[in-house]
Amino acid sequence: MSTPQATLYGEQTRLTVANMSFSGRRLADFPEFVRAAAQVKEAATAANLGAGLLDAGTAARISSACRSLQADEHLDQFPVDVFHGGGGIGLNMNLNEVIATLAGPDVDPADHVNLSQSTNDACHTATRVAVYRAVGEFLDAIAALNGELRAVARRMDGVDTIARTCLQDGLPVAAGVLHTALASALERQAARLRTTADDLLQVTLGGTVIGSGAGADVRYRETVVGLLAGVTGLPLTPAPDLYDATQYPDDLARLSAGATAISHTLAKYAADLRLLSSGPECGFGELSLPATQAGSSFFPGKVNPVIPETVIACDLLVTGNDVVVQRCLGLGEGHLNLWDSTMGFLLLENLRMLTSAVRLFTSRCVAGIQASPDTCTRYARATMPSLVRLKDELGYRAVSDGVRTMGAAAFVRAHRQATKEER
Repeated sequence: MSTPQATLYGEQTRLTVANMSFSGRRLADFPEFVRAAAQVKEAATAANLGAGLLDAGTAARISSACRSLQADEHLDQFPVDVFHGGGGIGLNMNLNEVIATLAGPDVDPADHVNLSQSTNDACHTATRVAVYRAVGEFLDAIAALNGELRAVARRMDGVDTIARTCLQDGLPVAAGVLHTALASALERQAARLRTTADDLLQVTLGGTVIGSGAGADVRYRETVVGLLAGVTGLPLTPAPDLYDATQYPDDLARLSAGATAISHTLAKYAADLRLLSSGPECGFGELSLPATQAGSSFFPGKVNPVIPETVIACDLLVTGNDVVVQRCLGLGEGHLNLWDSTMGFLLLENLRMLTSAVRLFTSRCVAGIQASPDTCTRYARATMPSLVRLKDELGYRAVSDGVRTMGAAAFVRAHRQATKEER
C-alpha cells in the first residue's frame, strides 16, 4: 500500500477549504488550469529573476516546482473549491503554497512565488491560457465529427427521402443533406469560435490588482508576457487596456455563447436522429443507428438512441452553465469583476463536456448511421410532392379546394387518371 503524500499546501489553503467549500468541484479536478497557472508562475519567476528581484537559486527552485505541476504531479494538493468567494484568492494561494513547499523551506508563497503578481492578473491569465487550449481540443473533436458526417452523406448517395417542415410532409430531398448541412453549420460556427478564442491571447499579467501594474517592477512588466508566451508556446500579448480587461471579461462570455450555440446545433441534430430512427415498426424508421447497449430493463430487445440522448443531456448542462457565465459579466463592481474565475471554470467544464460528448457521438453513433433505402424511397414518393407539382399546373387555389373536398391522395389519383384518359 502506498504511503499518503505529505500536505504541501499551507494555512491559507486550509482556511479556504474550511470556510468556502460547497460545490464539490476542487481545483484538483481542473488539471488544465493547474498546468496553465504553473506556467504563469514560471514566467513570473523568470521575469522577476531578470528584473533582479529574485536570486538565481530561488528562481531555479521555484521554476522546477512549477514544471512538476505542469507534468500533473501533486494534483491531490489542490483541494480548494473552484467556486469559492473572494475572486479566486484561494486558488492563487493554494498554488503559491504548494509551489513554495516544493521549492524549499526558505521560499515564501507571497514574497517569492507571488512576487509582482496579484490573484487578479495571475488567475485571469491562467484562465485564458487553459480555456484557449480547451477550445483547441473541442474544435479538433468537431473537425473529426465533420469528417464522419460527410462520410455518412456519401454512403447515402443516390437515396432520396422526404423533407419535413413543422413535422409535416414536404418535398423530396437527398437523404444525405441532413448530415452535410450539419457539417457546414459546424464548420462555420467552429471558425467563428476560433476567431473569438483568439481574444483570449490578450492577457492582464503584469497589471496586478486593477490593471495599473502597482506593486510590479517596470522591468518585470516589460518582459513577463513575452516570457509566458515562450513557456506556453502561445502568441500571448498584453491586453491593450488592462483596466478594461480587468473589469469586463466579455471575452469569456462571448466564447461561452459561441460554444453553447454549437451545443444547441448538435442537440438539434441529435433530436433529428432520435426521430428519424424511431421504430422499428411504428416510427419513421428511415435511419438506423448503431446499437450500443440494451435500451430498456423492461422491453426485451429494445434499443434506444442513448448516444443522441447523451448529446442532448450535455446540451442541457452546457446551457445552464452558460446562463451563469453570461450573468457573471454584469456582476463586476467598480474596478474588478471578481467572478472571472467562476466564468472560466464553468467554461472549462462546458468545453470538457462538449469535447467528450462529441467524441462519443462521432465514434459510437454517427460513424455507424445507415439509411433505410426502401423506407426513404417510399417517403420520397409521398402525396405532398405530387400536390406541389399539381400546384404548378393547376394553381394553388384549385389544388387546395380539391384536397379539401376529395382528400389529398384521392385528388392526386383523380388527376393522374384524368391525365391518363386524356392521353
